[in-house]
Amino acid sequence: MQITGESATVMSPCKRSVFGWPVCLGLLAAGIWASAAPAASAAQTVNVLYAGSLVNLMEHGIGPAFERATGERFQGYAGGSTGLANQIKGKLRAGDVFISANPAVNARLTGAANGSWVSWYVSFAGSPLVIGYAASSRFAADLKSKPWYLVLMEPGIRIGRTDPKLDPKGALTLQLLQRAETFYGAPNLARRVLGADDNPAQVLPEETLVGRLQSGLLDVGFFYSTETHDSGIPALALPASITPQAHYTVTILHHAPHRAAADRFVAFLLGPRGRRLLREHGLALEKPALTGAAGDAPRDLRSLLDQPN
Repeated sequence: MQITGESATVMSPCKRSVFGWPVCLGLLAAGIWASAAPAASAAQTVNVLYAGSLVNLMEHGIGPAFERATGERFQGYAGGSTGLANQIKGKLRAGDVFISANPAVNARLTGAANGSWVSWYVSFAGSPLVIGYAASSRFAADLKSKPWYLVLMEPGIRIGRTDPKLDPKGALTLQLLQRAETFYGAPNLARRVLGADDNPAQVLPEETLVGRLQSGLLDVGFFYSTETHDSGIPALALPASITPQAHYTVTILHHAPHRAAADRFVAFLLGPRGRRLLREHGLALEKPALTGAAGDAPRDLRSLLDQPN
């Protein structure tokens, strides 16, 4: 889905408004037409490119709540954070707001050599990596009674993960298994469980991973806790000392076509209502912290940086 801008529309009597409901312009006493409501004509669509692990939060939580609160419209596109950054840099996908699952991804869009798309970002929430599994899987009982890394080496188990080159979660999955080798004293554990880094039998698009597990096409998958929380997927929490996690960041792209709506979206996301929704969707709130050129960030954003978790 290529995201595009919008053009203004002049409404005549009894046509449909930009929100989809009919609008009939009434006659004033003097016999002239009343103008359309300013709020409707001024509404913008904010285009948000976001980490695929946040699909449920964005499409069923933040997006609808933002629309109700502001009268603006939300349009989202989900994907691996690194892949999205590559598309932004290559001008293959346009947007107003970029939400990544790894702060380091923003560096791909910073500086003149990278198009100067990003000059600041705010870190706002985290989510640890977990192993989600299908309750109907024939391996479910073993996962409850045996060490998880031994179960993941059993013949026939179907494992899903994301591409470490395109998605931070895929890179963190490799990191988890490498740490587990030392933690459990199990040489070559990562290779025995995952195969090659880009193993085509396991590597899948981030936005399809939950659905594949729920439909029975996978036995287990590597997810962030917010995904298993939102989807009702049973999950194994791993030892804290080896568990990497997502750190979500938000920024407004430098060339955002709908800057005013983007400002309002970020203020909503980081404000009280947005943070309540983040918590409800299983994210661990972090004290918002701004990195980069503070002068380029929305003025109202600074008051949100001092709020408690």
